[in-house]
Parts: sequence; C-alpha cells; structure tokens
Amino acid sequence: MNKKQFEELAKNPKFISGIYNYCDRWCRRCSFTQRCMTFALCEDKFDNPQSKDISNKIFWDKLGDIFKVTLEMVKETAEKMGVDLNSIDLEKAAKHEERIHKIVEEQLYTQTAIEYVKMANNWFDSNKELLEDKADELKTQIEADIPGIKPVDEAIGIKDCLEIIRWYQHQIYVKLCRSAGGMIQDESEEIEYYLHDANGSAKVAIIGIERSIMAWGRLLNQFPQQEREILELLVNLKKLLRMVETAFPDARAFVRPGFDAIN
Repeated sequence: MNKKQFEELAKNPKFISGIYNYCDRWCRRCSFTQRCMTFALCEDKFDNPQSKDISNKIFWDKLGDIFKVTLEMVKETAEKMGVDLNSIDLEKAAKHEERIHKIVEEQLYTQTAIEYVKMANNWFDSNKELLEDKADELKTQIEADIPGIKPVDEAIGIKDCLEIIRWYQHQIYVKLCRSAGGMIQDESEEIEYYLHDANGSAKVAIIGIERSIMAWGRLLNQFPQQEREILELLVNLKKLLRMVETAFPDARAFVRPGFDAIN
C-alpha cells in the first residue's frame, strides 16, 4: 500500500475516526472491525499465514512498508506545520523519555499492575495440573452424556475466563504506563492532548481490570479449592481499580470513539 492508497482508505466514511486509539486490540471479539481503519490495513497487508508469522521475512517486509508510508506522511505533516524534524535533539529527547519512564515506574498503580502480572503468572504456572484435570473431567462427562449435566457449557465458560484473564493481564500494565506518561507530560508541557490520551488509556485499563475481576470471580466458582489464591488476585485487582479511579477521576467519563458513541 502506497501513500495515495492510504489516504484514499482514510477518506472512507465507513471508518470511525480514532476508534483504534482506545480499544483493547481484541479484534476477534470486536463488533466494530468493519469500521476500523487499522483492522482494514492489517487485513490488507497481513492477508495470509506467512504475513502474520513474526518469524517470517514476509511479515517484516510488510510491516516495513507500513512504517515507510507512515514516516513519509509524518514528514509531510511536519513540513506543513513548519517543524524541522532534523533539528530535534535526539539525545535530549531520549533522556527526557527516560526520565518520564522512571517516574512512570514509580507510580503505585503501575507497580500494583506489574505485581498482578506476576501473581497471575504464578497462578497459571502452579495450576497447570489442576486445569488439565478439569479438562479431563469435562471430557469424560461429555463422553458419558449424562442427562441434566452440561459439561460443554462449563468448558466454554472456563475457556472464556482464561482467555479474558490472559488477554488483559499485561495490557492493563501497558495502558497504565501510557496513562501515567500522558499525565506527566501534561503537567510538564501543558498540552491538552496528553491529559486526553491519559484518560482514554486509563479507561481501557479500567475496562480490562473489571473484566478480569469478573473472569476470576467466575473461576472461583469453578475452582473453590483455589479460594485463597483467587481471592488474593481479586484483592489486588480491586485495590488497583481504586488507585486508577483516584489517579484518573475523569477516565470513566471519557468517550471512546465508536464504543461509547457512534461517529
């Protein structure tokens, strides 16, 4: 795809502007894929198994094409705005980003989020046998076809919970790091966009936290013998939720394009 094709695609009125900025990237479960330009680009560029395999040269060639077009458009936009990209002090910019990253990592909510990542990993590592035994049990029940028992529904429910937990496990931390960075940039540079982006990213994190809480709660019903471990995870997530809501009081009111309002 060249720059002209990219610009023509961007003009398509079916796409919701900016919907991809504050989503959870779970395209398989999204009802807005046909109105998302990022999804359309991925479908166009990564349209076969080889192009989706990060170990395949085709993937990196196609990704490089996207970066090339993007860079070309950034340069054109900068020129129109009178910004000389060559005058940017890259070393100074790198040090600035390093300082921000350090402050981001010092935030209590980012520390709590990374603690959750480790706790969840530990739970999965420690309970591989438990999950395997449950799978075998449900498989046996399916084969036995016992009246009044619905092992298929139970298996689907457990699988759904595990997928939800794994999907948001790292994303919560990543989104909160972006939120923290935006808040810090807003305080130091007073550019309105940074606070806007911080609230939008925090809202995605909140959604991930709440969906994870729901999934762990459903798993608790399936594995009551894991009550202590799962309750510890739930306590961590609920504590994290309170921290995020305190740090970003306007996040819940943030209107995400498409998801919270149709454009």
